[in-house]
Amino acid sequence: MTVDQITEETIKILIDRFYHKVRGDAELGPVFAEGVGETDAEWEPHLKRMYDFWSSVMLASGKYQGNPMKKHKDLPPFKEELFDRWLELFEQTVREVHSGEVVERYITVSNRIAESLKLGLYFRPTTSLI
Repeated sequence: MTVDQITEETIKILIDRFYHKVRGDAELGPVFAEGVGETDAEWEPHLKRMYDFWSSVMLASGKYQGNPMKKHKDLPPFKEELFDRWLELFEQTVREVHSGEVVERYITVSNRIAESLKLGLYFRPTTSLI
């Protein structure tokens, strides 16, 4: 059953389902295992941070106090293309949890976040000879 509103509880459901998929994914699982850990205890702080992050983004709760760019820059290097896989799993999970315009809102926001992170992590301006 999907819902057409965002609450703290639906955020928790979404994040738990999503990261369950991520941990079992052949491409993303190893990256997250290296960056977060492999045990539930190691994942607990990450999940809590993600509940707060998405609550701040989607509900303007102000719960998240952190720097996502720095967190991603501190991770072991990973391929830029993994953002596409992350977005694919995220959209799939959003559609399992939500309906209506909430789905489109999450998809729009997650794509903007991914683009911002990709720019910060991978964009290297070329120098002009002019």
